[in-house]
Amino acid sequence: MYSEFYSLFFLLVFSVVLSALFSGASYFLGVKQPDREKVSAYECGFEPFGIPGRPFSVRFFLVGILFLIFDLEISFLFPWCVLFNQISPFGFWIMVGFLGVLTLGLIYEWIKGGLEWE
Repeated sequence: MYSEFYSLFFLLVFSVVLSALFSGASYFLGVKQPDREKVSAYECGFEPFGIPGRPFSVRFFLVGILFLIFDLEISFLFPWCVLFNQISPFGFWIMVGFLGVLTLGLIYEWIKGGLEWE
């Protein structure tokens, strides 16, 4: 009954052992010579400023949410493009409506200044 899962179990065990082997080899064989540049704080090429516990601006989260929304659009657009010749006209117009709503949302954000980074 469980014979179908042996290959999956073997793959799981193999991947865990291989990743542990690579991580351990990297830890033990890696060169550890910390210098001033390696242990210095790095944040986009300049020294960090401000208090670390200070909350982020709402703009940061707005841009992140907009990225996720328009990134998810691609996940719906890709299968539609691959199966474009096999989709009925109803499916075509539904997708055109979806893209229209997303375009209107993008235009709204553009007009409201949500894409500006100040």
